[in-house]
Amino acid sequence: MSVKKAVIPAAGLGTRFLPATKSLPKEMLPVVDRPAIEYVVEEASRAGLRDVLLVTSRTKKAVEDHFDRETELEAALERKGDTTRLERIRASAALAEVHSVRQQAPRGLGHAVLCAAGHVGDEPFAVLLGDDLIDERDPLLVEMLTVQERFGGSVVGLMEVPEDLVSLYGVATVDPAAVGSAGERYQTVRIRDLVEKPPVDEAPSNLAIIGRYILSPSIFDVLRRTPPGRGNEIQLTDALRTLAHLGDDAAEPVHGVVFTGRRYDTGDRVDYLKAVIRLACERPDIGAELYPWLEEYVSSGGPKAEPGL
Repeated sequence: MSVKKAVIPAAGLGTRFLPATKSLPKEMLPVVDRPAIEYVVEEASRAGLRDVLLVTSRTKKAVEDHFDRETELEAALERKGDTTRLERIRASAALAEVHSVRQQAPRGLGHAVLCAAGHVGDEPFAVLLGDDLIDERDPLLVEMLTVQERFGGSVVGLMEVPEDLVSLYGVATVDPAAVGSAGERYQTVRIRDLVEKPPVDEAPSNLAIIGRYILSPSIFDVLRRTPPGRGNEIQLTDALRTLAHLGDDAAEPVHGVVFTGRRYDTGDRVDYLKAVIRLACERPDIGAELYPWLEEYVSSGGPKAEPGL
């Protein structure tokens, strides 16, 4: 059964960006001139997943509104003859058929995914985390869909991280030998075990889960039986671990696609700023002015050149 739907959890509190996120959803923080969530919806649409469900909360109405038409603003831009900006805001609403459901309480990523059960039904689906941006030149999601079509079950995006950072991620135990390459770009591995945010000295590998999943609908029954784990939340990693242990016996394999491309973690303040700077420098309409200034700023010593710093 082909994957047609994408789920984007967007109910988090965004505490790492306070006080900005006191009234502004973290998913709406601009990456150059578009909110982060728009990049994620665009990625799903580009992969052919035009049925998108946002899992939001009571304070995230702005996220839902962003993908709706704004007729008054469109009319004002039309009167001004500002066709460039008019096309941009219309493009946001045309990316996908966007739905939403609310997570009533912050009970973890696993619970957020479970909130999507009614919309998804009995078919495989994609999950894309809203603060994990994958560069459009790196077709990770497309290749994960290829792996799921080939092997069935569930597929998880993995990435090698420095060993001192493994405690920030879910970490995978994989078979030593790869089972193939998705589209001859990324390695595909069989996952045998998963652990959520292990201590550095207990991590089974440095293969960390990043915010892309293709999930079997069996995940919903497993999540309903999964008790709260780390942080007293229902962890998606714990449910995937159950499926990985079932494996061939239940025709529920869990594979990983080891990503080696460009990823931007906009949930971290420094990585968010890196993403904005990098993507802005690569934009033809901005980079021609920004990049030379950045070169000059760095060559002059940056903040060290300022008096008193």
